[in-house]
Amino acid sequence: VRKNLQFEPLSTTALILEHRPANLPAKSVEEAEKHQQQYEEMVAQARKRELKEAQKRRKQFEDRVKLEESIGNAALTWNQEILPNWHTLRSSRRVRDLWWQGVPPSVRGRVWRLAIGNDLNITHELFNICLARAKEKCSAAPTTAISTADTGSSHADREASLELIKLDISRTFPSLCIFQQGGPYHDVLHSVLGAYTCYRPDVGYVQGMSFIAAVLILNMDTAETFIAFANLLNKPCQMAFYRVDHSLMLTYFAAFEVFFEENLPKLFAHFKSNSLTPDIYLIDWIFTLYSKPLPLDLACRVWDVFCRDGEEFLFRTALGLLRLYEDVLTHMDFIHIAQFLTRLPEHVPSDGLFSCIATVNMTCRSKKWTQVLQALQKDPERVSPVPKH
Repeated sequence: VRKNLQFEPLSTTALILEHRPANLPAKSVEEAEKHQQQYEEMVAQARKRELKEAQKRRKQFEDRVKLEESIGNAALTWNQEILPNWHTLRSSRRVRDLWWQGVPPSVRGRVWRLAIGNDLNITHELFNICLARAKEKCSAAPTTAISTADTGSSHADREASLELIKLDISRTFPSLCIFQQGGPYHDVLHSVLGAYTCYRPDVGYVQGMSFIAAVLILNMDTAETFIAFANLLNKPCQMAFYRVDHSLMLTYFAAFEVFFEENLPKLFAHFKSNSLTPDIYLIDWIFTLYSKPLPLDLACRVWDVFCRDGEEFLFRTALGLLRLYEDVLTHMDFIHIAQFLTRLPEHVPSDGLFSCIATVNMTCRSKKWTQVLQALQKDPERVSPVPKH
């Protein structure tokens, strides 16, 4: 019987099936039949497990093949149809739908670069000038380190924040091991951040920037990364947060809460009752454009639509995350909510999150995000101060 099995049974089954040694009493007929039955049941269960695992592996393989085919077909569409006709097709319904599904990695850098634009008119030559300046500052003041949070510091002090870059690079995607000392992209990341610090000494280096630059580096060459990075950080929302413009940050938080209450009234009330304000979790999400709290592949998909829709999508994503974990969060107190949102689960489901984002309504009382934000900017009295915890 055992020779005819399609796989070798577990070693413990042999103890049941085999006869006893000659120096021990033989099994009775009833006992032998019982053991034979137990053995056959164990073999049947083992076969069932094997079949289930085989079906699971086959499904995973088929899904992977379908995904690769889908990405390949999408890449052809982007390369052959969309990118050559970017300005005429970028706003079409078909392209926006493809964008929502995720930009293929092979064309992602080009799409991001076109979507972000270069309103600052930064050239490769300017990047080289700023990079040379950064290298000069590093060699001239190797031990200087100054906090970038002090908005009253001089431009020279801001450039001194170059030293802070070294500390943060080692914390950037540590699991990838490509940005740390000795990694292939360590010097590239240092160059981009250093050059930006000298390009915008009024902003300097702020924690969180390294994650944004790192994501761009993974999709573009060095000079193009710098151009996209500088233009991206020049957007109103990013500049408000990186320059620590408290008044404007409070306005963004207030606008977010308008749509939070509109979309998730039960969770909103729960947060209010626990005195949990948006700054506790939103700051880190906005500072890194979700590249730190989310898995990298999912963060890139968020970036895809962020490049399409602008700052509104950052807050829409936040509401999507809150909706995704609403059932869990409504049963937590202040401490556990704060811990959960500042350290999201390791595996956030991509399709699940985007399904939740799709259900978020960014219209409140017939006003869209930009209209609500503008109304709050005109009427500061409506913006409540964020309590400190």
